[in-house]
Amino acid sequence: MDVTNLEAAFERITVNDENDDHASYHKAKKLAASNSIKNVNASIAKVTITSSSTQPQNPGHRRTLTESALYSQPSTAKQWHLGMFEIGKPLGKGKFGRVYLAKERSSGFVCALKVLHKNEIQQGKVEKQVRREIEIQSHLAHPNILRLFGHFNDAKRIFLILEFAGKGELYKHLRREQRFPEPKAAQYIAQMAAALKYLHKKHVMHRDIKPENILVGIHGEIKISDFGWSVHAPNNRRNTMCGTLDYLPPEMLLGRGKDNFYSEKVDLWSLGVLTYEFLVGEAPFEDTQVMTQRKIVRGEYTVPNFVSPEARDLIKKLLVLDPEKRIALEDVERHPWIVKHCKGSERAYERASGGKFRSSSERES
Repeated sequence: MDVTNLEAAFERITVNDENDDHASYHKAKKLAASNSIKNVNASIAKVTITSSSTQPQNPGHRRTLTESALYSQPSTAKQWHLGMFEIGKPLGKGKFGRVYLAKERSSGFVCALKVLHKNEIQQGKVEKQVRREIEIQSHLAHPNILRLFGHFNDAKRIFLILEFAGKGELYKHLRREQRFPEPKAAQYIAQMAAALKYLHKKHVMHRDIKPENILVGIHGEIKISDFGWSVHAPNNRRNTMCGTLDYLPPEMLLGRGKDNFYSEKVDLWSLGVLTYEFLVGEAPFEDTQVMTQRKIVRGEYTVPNFVSPEARDLIKKLLVLDPEKRIALEDVERHPWIVKHCKGSERAYERASGGKFRSSSERES
């Protein structure tokens, strides 16, 4: 979608709002021509969208001016309903609902509205996942994590007000390019490491890192999304089987008993798989289901010769069978491959990470 012409996305559509007296409405006017990328950014800096579920849990978190304006909280939380939004074109379709481009009527704030159908959620027995997704994502504020601004519901549906990632799914970019050049891959992995470090500091494991769950913002920055499989585990120990097979670490495939626990280091393994797929165009253990599981638990994979020695070294240090021996996220950020492609270009990193370039220790604060 051409994000420089967002007004074209708002097509004529009827939406029934069961909480509003005006049960249906049509799109009355298009977005003003001033809603270009530059002016969308300006409006983001000025407009606050929040609800009672969006109070940041880390007031000491360092933010840019834009972030501070976006996440500042009014004295009274807003009560949302569907009539407050103009609904545009579908952005994506999932198993339990759709995501639409949307605009908050009073402010003109452009966002994404995720619509989940309660009966489908109940039939799929994923109520816990949806509840967990809302609880976790609403308390996260990081430039490389998709922001959940608020949520509301009617008799049949649940609505999530999400940050709009203008360039869509990273998976589609990867399929189109087949594989990423090493500088782009390294900048993406650096952003992933920063986001995962933030999550782990809050005792959140994502557990389903893969290209399909990463979006791209209007500046080309990446944003982790889809927290349905995420979990808040203060003791960093879980034993639930979940996620996507190609990205599952060996400890989750082997650990099916009550005494077999895993930690947030499952995300480090997935980061290694992601690094490989960015550079090669396919997952390292991709095969039949039986063979994929066998390769994962044995750590059997080969890296093509066109991958640089530095990148090969990082993959090797992430795809370690023993979770405790995997490279730490702080060391991922300091790895020669990351430094070579990111720290030599602070302006590029600043654009990608949504704020002033900072050292690892500063970004933790």
